[in-house]
Amino acid sequence: MSSREIKSPEDASETAAGLDEVSESVHRKKLGVFFIESDNRRTAFGRGYTGGTTPVDIHGKPIADLSKTGGWIAAFFIFGNEMAERMAYFGLSVNMVVFMFYVMHRPFSSSSNAVNNFLGISQASSVLGGFLADAYLGRYWTIAIFTTIYLVGLTGITLCATMKIFVPNQDNCDQLSLVLGSCKPAKPWQMLYLYTVLYITAFGAAGIRPCVSSFGADQFDERSKDYKTLLDRFFNFFYLSVTIGAIVAFTLVVYIQIERGWGAAFGSLAIAMGISNMLFFVGTPLYRHRLPGGSPLTRVAQVLVAAFKKRNVPFSRSELVGLYELPGRHSAIKGSGKIPHTNDFRCLDKAALQVKEDGSNPGPWRLCTVTQVEEVKILIKLIPIPACTIMLNVVLTQFLTLSVQQAYTLNTHIGKLKLPVTCMPVFPGLSVFLVLSLYYSVFVPISRRITGHPHGASQLQRVGIGLFISILSVAWAGVFERFRRGYAIKHDYEFGFLTPMPHLSAYWLLIQYCLIGIAEVFSIVGLLEFLYEEAPDAMKSIGSSYAALAGGLGCFVASVINSIVKSITSNPENRQQSWLSQNINTGKFDYFYWLLTVLCVINFCIFLYSAQRYKYRTERTFEVSETKQNIPGPAEG
Repeated sequence: MSSREIKSPEDASETAAGLDEVSESVHRKKLGVFFIESDNRRTAFGRGYTGGTTPVDIHGKPIADLSKTGGWIAAFFIFGNEMAERMAYFGLSVNMVVFMFYVMHRPFSSSSNAVNNFLGISQASSVLGGFLADAYLGRYWTIAIFTTIYLVGLTGITLCATMKIFVPNQDNCDQLSLVLGSCKPAKPWQMLYLYTVLYITAFGAAGIRPCVSSFGADQFDERSKDYKTLLDRFFNFFYLSVTIGAIVAFTLVVYIQIERGWGAAFGSLAIAMGISNMLFFVGTPLYRHRLPGGSPLTRVAQVLVAAFKKRNVPFSRSELVGLYELPGRHSAIKGSGKIPHTNDFRCLDKAALQVKEDGSNPGPWRLCTVTQVEEVKILIKLIPIPACTIMLNVVLTQFLTLSVQQAYTLNTHIGKLKLPVTCMPVFPGLSVFLVLSLYYSVFVPISRRITGHPHGASQLQRVGIGLFISILSVAWAGVFERFRRGYAIKHDYEFGFLTPMPHLSAYWLLIQYCLIGIAEVFSIVGLLEFLYEEAPDAMKSIGSSYAALAGGLGCFVASVINSIVKSITSNPENRQQSWLSQNINTGKFDYFYWLLTVLCVINFCIFLYSAQRYKYRTERTFEVSETKQNIPGPAEG
C-alpha cells in the first residue's frame, strides 16, 4: 500500500502557489490525496489495524502475549454480565406494570407510561456511559462502576416489594375494587421511593449497555484473518445471551413471583446481578482493554469551533498550506488509528485547513487533524441508520405493555397447563433463540445464493429485513385485535376486560410475537455490528450507544404517541373513551396498531433512502487508494 501524506507546514509550502491555479472541482478531489497511510496495515475486512489501537492490560501496558488473553473465554465472562442485566431489564419491564397496578394501585395507563419512561431513561442515558468509557474510564471500569449501581437499584426495588411500609394497604382490595379504582392508592412518598430506586437501576444500565458489546468485541484480534467472521459470530452470540436473559425473566422470574411473591421475584433479579458481577471481576486477568482516547465531546466541539472560525476561508486561497495531520504512523488521538479523508461535509474540513495565519503552534480550537475531523463526520453519517430503528423500538415497547392487556382477556391454557399472562412475552424471546440457532445453518446459505454476500446479507440489509418484518408484525396485531374486540362484544365480554374468554386462545398473539422477535434479531444484531465496525476507533462505545439511544427514544416516543392518541381520541364530555381505554374491549387498540403500521411503513421508506446513500468505511478506504493513482498531485495541476 503506497504512502500518502497530508502536507505538513514544512513540506507543503511549495504547493501554495499551485493551489491558487486549480479549479474548485479539482480541489475537492485533491483533498483526499493529503492523507497519510504509511503504516503497514493488515486489512482483515477492508479496514486495518494500527498501532493506535493496540490492546493493553488493565494497567494500560501493551500485552506481550495476546494468546493468553481475550478470545471466546474472555467474551463468555462478559456474556454473563449482559445476560443478568437483560434478565433484570425484561423482568422489570413486564412485572413492574403489573406490580404498580395490583400492589401500588396505579392505573394501567400510568403504570405503562412509568415503565416506558424507565425503559427510555435506561437506554437513552447510555450516551453518558459511552462518553465516560471512551473519554476517561475505559469500558472495563465503566461496566464495573455502573453494574454496581444497577445492583443497588435492584436491591432497593426488592426492599420496596418486601417491606409493607413501602406499599399501600392491601385490605379490602379485590379485583372489582381494582377495576373501579377504589383501592387505597400509594402515598406520594411511597411512589417517590419506588421511582427513585427504579431510576437508579435505569442509571446503572446506562453504563453497561453501550460498553458490554464493544468490550466483548475488543477481545478479538483485528489482525486475524478470521476477524470479520469472529466478529459476526460474536454479535450473534451476544444477542443470544440477551435472549436467554429475557426468556429467564419471562418464565422463571414470573414463576417465582406467583409462587413466592413480589419480593422473591425482584430479589432473584438482584441475586443474578450480584453473581454476574462476581463472574465479571473473576475474568479480569483475561480481558484486553483499549485506552480511552480523551473526551470525544471535546474533540467534536473543537472541530465545530475551528470550522466555524474558518468558515469564510476558501479552499483555493493562495496562502493555504493544506489539510493538517501529524506526520508519521500514529494518530494524535490515543487509542485511534488514522482515518482517511473523505469529501463529505466539506464545511467541516475547514477545521483542518492550515493557513499561514495559524502560526507555528496553533491550538486545538483553531486547527484540528484530519482524523479528528473525520471522527465527527462519521458520527454524523451514522445517525440516520439507528434513527430508523426508533420505530422498531416503539413497536417492541408497545407489545411489552399493550399485549399484556390483550392477554388478560384471552385463554392462556395449553391443555391443563395455564401460563401466567406475564409469561406471554417469552415467545418473542423463543423465536429469537430459534432464529439465532438456525441463522448460520439455514439463513446464511440460502441468502448467500441470492445476494452473493459471504455472510448472507450485509449489516444494513439485515437491518432492513428486520424493519420490514416489524411492519408485518404490527399489521397482524391490528388484524387480530379487531377480531378479538369483535368477539368480546359479540359474546358479552365488553366490560369484563380482566376476564379471560375461554374459547379464544391467547396463542393467536404468538404470530405478532414471533414476527417481532425475528425482526429484532435481524435489525438489532445487524445494527450493533454495523455501529461497532463503522464507529471511529476511539469512539466505539459512543457508536454502540447509538443503538441504546434509539431504544430509549423508542420508549419515549411510545409514551408520546400514547398521550397524543388518548388526547385526540377521547371526549369526556360525550363519554367517548380513547382508543387506548383501560377497558381494552371498549377501546380501539386495532386502530392504534394500524396507526403504528403506517408510521412503520414511512420509517422503512426513510431507511431505504438512508441505506442507499450510506457508504461503508471499507468502500471509502478502497476509493482513497484508487484516487491516489488517478488524481495528479498539486504540482501537476
